[in-house]
Amino acid sequence: MLTTLNTAYTDTRAADLAWALGREPLPALATLDLELAGNKLQLRLLGASHQVLLEEERGLCSETVACIPGSSTPLPLGVAKRVDDWEYEFAARVEVLPPGSFAGRAQELLALVCDHPQGLVGVFPGSPHAFTALLAQCHEGQVHWRTWHAYPQDGQLVVTRTKVGTRVGAAL
Repeated sequence: MLTTLNTAYTDTRAADLAWALGREPLPALATLDLELAGNKLQLRLLGASHQVLLEEERGLCSETVACIPGSSTPLPLGVAKRVDDWEYEFAARVEVLPPGSFAGRAQELLALVCDHPQGLVGVFPGSPHAFTALLAQCHEGQVHWRTWHAYPQDGQLVVTRTKVGTRVGAAL
């Protein structure tokens, strides 16, 4: 699903992104509700990037990657944690692309995500290449999502990958 975000472009630098696990739902500009392998998943576009809420009978897992005022947790390269009975894995990287390559890469990603039934893209006003995109899937009982945060003014693309699955031996 493709949407134009009717808001100012507030997360204007990749270096300003922060990561948080377990935050309460923040106000969203657009959402996509999914059900994957019996889990409820909500992809959320914020004015300051993204939040994903995963809910199932054992609890809730909330991931936020955004410009969070006062946050002391910068975007990590990787995280592996237990959240209740879940194993949570997160990875992030920043791709720096030359101006001629950035537009092409942005168009590839927009084409990949905007028509996907489990994808959500928000384009910010002012630049067709300023966007946040989320794509979810289920594989072998685990829920996965990938995100892309595009900063065309700097030629930077922040790419994240998350995997959440039930811990081996966890009670059903």
